[in-house]
This record gives sequence, structure tokens and C-alpha cells, in this order.
Amino acid sequence: METKILVIGANGQVGRVLTKALQDRYGIENIIASDLQKGEDSEGVFEVVDAMNIDRIKEVVVKHRITQIYHLAAILSARGEENPLKTWNINVKTWLNVLEVARTEQVKKVFYPSSIAVFGRGASKNNTPNDAYLDPSTVYGISKVDGENWAQYYYLKYGVDVRSIRYPGIIGYQSLPGGGTTDYAVDIYHKAVLNETFTCFLKEDAALPMIFIDDAIRATIEVMEAPAENIKVRTSYNLGGISFSPGEIVAEIRELYPEFKVNYKPDFRQDIAENWPKSIDDSEARMDWSWKPKYDLWSITETMVNKLKKQYELTI
Repeated sequence: METKILVIGANGQVGRVLTKALQDRYGIENIIASDLQKGEDSEGVFEVVDAMNIDRIKEVVVKHRITQIYHLAAILSARGEENPLKTWNINVKTWLNVLEVARTEQVKKVFYPSSIAVFGRGASKNNTPNDAYLDPSTVYGISKVDGENWAQYYYLKYGVDVRSIRYPGIIGYQSLPGGGTTDYAVDIYHKAVLNETFTCFLKEDAALPMIFIDDAIRATIEVMEAPAENIKVRTSYNLGGISFSPGEIVAEIRELYPEFKVNYKPDFRQDIAENWPKSIDDSEARMDWSWKPKYDLWSITETMVNKLKKQYELTI
């Protein structure tokens, strides 16, 4: 059977880049992007889908004979704290809708993005293991724990082949920050290339796990393409890239912009960050489907600066 993939939440930070990567890999005609409205730079097949509407999801799945679904729609950590009940309803209800459609329409594989936000004070902060105790402090994290358990439930009870990874903070140049606690590590590069002072909402030494967008997209496709017998974790896999603090990223940027100015004004997002891991143990992903990141902090910095300079048409 021909691979037909539906991406729900294709306009988001991950969705835009993942959709393009899937189009390149499987053919633009075989990828159906969807969101609440069509993105300005959207190419290929697009369907307007409100993931709160299960009938609309089913209609698109049947129409395009979908064999895989990547479900990316969600409200992120910091923004989620502004409206907890709305965040819960959107993050959980849309996921249950996708699982039910996958079950009834025999969709072969489904991807669910989890997050390091599932960890709380009960997990060790250094080299946090895959099976650490999960006691998140945000509604986003709570919803992701719930989603992981539903993923495993649908696999065990109905045989739905759900696969998931816990993203660390994602750094990318393709879109602006989307409301996450780790978004400072995107915004800081924009401020640097524009020669603007950056105000950081985390402390200078607040180390968190991060990953470059290219590594995150590659990991997503790799876990979905791995043989089913290799997928031993049916909640979600820890995914590691690198870990660094705002102070460390500033030091790298100053190699290129020595006069770059930063102010530290921690806010409520610092409280969120203090409940998250400082580094991640992703040995199960490395063992089961050969995961390995390619980007370190310097290569991320070089790539971000060069890409953003082109976007802003700047030179140094």
C-alpha cells in the first residue's frame, strides 16, 4: 500500500519543517498538511482541519486513504499556563480523536510528540532516565503524560502502532518562538543578528536539554521508520541532543558578536525550568532505533546565525 501521511498541526514550529521533510522523502503528493487555516508558505496538498472535530479528521483520513498520522497540534508549556483548562482540552481531546480515528480506520502508524515537560521534581535532574517518575508541574506536562499513557493503551488494547519521543527544547530558524519555556534559545539568535539587546527570562546558569530542529526532524522520521519489533517503549522515548545554559549560548554567540548584550530577568518560566531535567539519558532510543544527534552548540550557533542573516538579508 502506498504511504499517505496526514500532518495535523502543520503550521507550527515542528510541523512546517517536518511536512517539508516528509514531502521530500515520500513525494509532495503523498503528504497531506492540515491546520486550522492554510499557511502562507504551504505547498502541496492542504486540508483545513480542526482536530477537536473527530468527524473532520475521519473525513480527511478516508478521503486521502491515510496510512500514517503525525499529530502535532498542542498548546505549549508557558502559553498553556495562561489558560490551563483550554490547554488540557485541546492537548488531550485532539489526541483522543486521532487515536480513535486511527483505530476505526486502521491507520498503520501514528506519531505523538511528547516533551521533557513530563518530568517534575520527582525525577533526577542529571541524565534523567526514560522510566523516571513523572510528576509534571505544568498543565502541558500533565497533558503529555496523559497522552503517553493513552498511546500505550491504544497499542496494548487495540494494536494501534503509536510511536512517540520526548522532545527537549527545539532550536530552529524556520519560525518564531511558539510559547515554550525553552524558546529563549530561538529568540536569542534573532536578537543577536539584529544587533539588539536580549532579555532572558531564565537565569544565566539554568541548563536545559536542547536539540537542533534538523536533529529533531530526523529523529521523528527515524522512529517512525524503525521496524515495529524494535520499538520497545510504547509510552515515549527520551530524546537527547545537548544541554546548555543561557550563559553558555551567550558565550558562543559572542564568538561572532562580541558586543552582544544580554539582561537576565527570570520570570515564571524559570520556575517551570527548575522542575525539568538538566540533561537526558536517551540510551533506550540509541539502543532500539540507533538514535544519535549530529549538532553541538557551536554548529547550532553557526547554522542559526547564517540562516537568520539570510532571512534578514544582513552581513557581518
